[in-house]
Amino acid sequence: MEKMKENIFKRFFKSKRRVVFIIIILAVGILGWRYFASKRNGEVETAKVEKGVVREELILSGEIKAVEYANLAFQTSGELDFLDIKEGDEVKKGDILAKLDTTNLYQAFLSADADLRRYQASLNKTYDDVQGHVRDESFTQIETRTVAETNKDKAFRAYEIAQQNLANATLKAPFDGIVTSLTYPFTGVNTVFSQPQIELVNPATIYFDVSADQSEVIKFKKEQKVVIVLDSYPDEEYLGTISYISFTPKAGEVGSTYKVKVSFRDLNLHFNEVRVGMSGDAKIILSEKEDALFVPAKFVKSDTKGRYVNFSKKNNKKYVVVGIEGEERVEITGDIKEDDIVYD
Repeated sequence: MEKMKENIFKRFFKSKRRVVFIIIILAVGILGWRYFASKRNGEVETAKVEKGVVREELILSGEIKAVEYANLAFQTSGELDFLDIKEGDEVKKGDILAKLDTTNLYQAFLSADADLRRYQASLNKTYDDVQGHVRDESFTQIETRTVAETNKDKAFRAYEIAQQNLANATLKAPFDGIVTSLTYPFTGVNTVFSQPQIELVNPATIYFDVSADQSEVIKFKKEQKVVIVLDSYPDEEYLGTISYISFTPKAGEVGSTYKVKVSFRDLNLHFNEVRVGMSGDAKIILSEKEDALFVPAKFVKSDTKGRYVNFSKKNNKKYVVVGIEGEERVEITGDIKEDDIVYD
């Protein structure tokens, strides 16, 4: 019985393999027949010679960053006592965003202020005592005056430090921008020294950041035209220009790689669209020509005599002069005109 089952399974798998093999042969045969039939029927791909803009581009990947971007942190630890913002709020430069509890810091400031007034008064009295003795000041008088002056200087420095510590308990907006993140969106929590509290970005300063190697960067110049296509909006093009090319290579990169900043044009139109961190491609325009005759790149062929296009289904070669070569369009000149039909 078991042997019979085994034979049945073997026959089944053998027949299954035969079916798969036959299907593959039929598929290849159909494809071959369609190919040769299309050749007999003259189904050859064609294109029209057109007139328009032809660009030579260098495409580099990158992402959106912002010049004015900051993670704000207190320079001292303490309890978060005041928070006047939430994520998404727009703020102006100098706005007070958050404060720590300043009870102890304010008392230290008042103490330093009192010491400063005390030592200033002592110094004024000392000056009054030694006045008139500029030429015959004794060593005792010099010592008394010097002690009073240094005491006042130390009190002033302590006052400055206490004042700065009090100021450091307040976070102010260093530029106009949008609050993009809050570590603690509530008060009453203890914060740690230098821990980031508020993330702030100025959308007006965003740019597209790309890296170029040493063979590419020499082709760039400031104000060079760039077309940016973001992965989030593949059907939309954003115009930009190169605003900065680094003079030194980026640290930590393999080989010599240089930072290139591309500034957006008409940025106000895109505040609600683009975001920091969005990736995409920058098409840097190396050369551009308007009203140029062009055909799709695949229709320009070459042989030992030069570059040519086919002007009939029988491979009638017509040699042309190639100008700007883009990824999709190639400029051609010669014995051709607009609306001529070329064949692949």
